[in-house]
Amino acid sequence: MNEGEKKVVNKMMAIYCRANHKHVTGLCEECTVLKNYAMKRLENCPFGEKKPTCGSCTVHCYKNDMRLKIKEVMRFSGP
Repeated sequence: MNEGEKKVVNKMMAIYCRANHKHVTGLCEECTVLKNYAMKRLENCPFGEKKPTCGSCTVHCYKNDMRLKIKEVMRFSGP
């Protein structure tokens, strides 16, 4: 379920952590927590494979603090 999105989140987290937290291999503790949180949200998404982008979704499943953190990662790492 949502395997493509999981890969994208993993890559974005790695780019962000490497650049901002200077982790060369793996993720720092903070980024690991955020990545695990994002993965759990993807796994439990009620829309499954037909999931819209988070920005256009009617269900906001992220807690406010985690939403702000993942937005920061996406802005930094995204296209």
